[in-house]
Amino acid sequence: MTRMTWIKPSFLWMMYRSNWARKDIGQQRILAIDISHEGFEWALTHAALSHCPPHMTHEEWRKWKDASPVVIQWDPERDLLFRPLAHRSLQIGLGPTAVNLYVNDWIRNITDVTPLAKSVGVLVDAGRYDEVLDLLPVEKIFEPSFKMITPENT
Repeated sequence: MTRMTWIKPSFLWMMYRSNWARKDIGQQRILAIDISHEGFEWALTHAALSHCPPHMTHEEWRKWKDASPVVIQWDPERDLLFRPLAHRSLQIGLGPTAVNLYVNDWIRNITDVTPLAKSVGVLVDAGRYDEVLDLLPVEKIFEPSFKMITPENT
């Protein structure tokens, strides 16, 4: 299996995954990486699903996935207490070809948001949710210029 680098566009899903940057040594630094719109769309248009969709055989899906430089999966979005929400959050796995493009062409800015993650985690632990809402990054719905693979159309 090819090792992947994962893009997790949702702040709260990343906080769930890293437990407010406290989970383990490999997840104690949280970086917000701004990438180009074109790079993000390239990743999505060159992606296979991480699971076999109902309209494909397992063999067809495996060939599609093995030939794709990107894998996407949809995981339940999380709230401040890490409870799953009804809607899903996109996770984008980049294989070697896509990682090369990501590192050399797509990245526009890198911001260390570890202090923010830890501060928000402390406030959540203390039940100070009103203060947390003002600190959360603004996330916008991404509107691709193409029909994207979603849980509803697989």
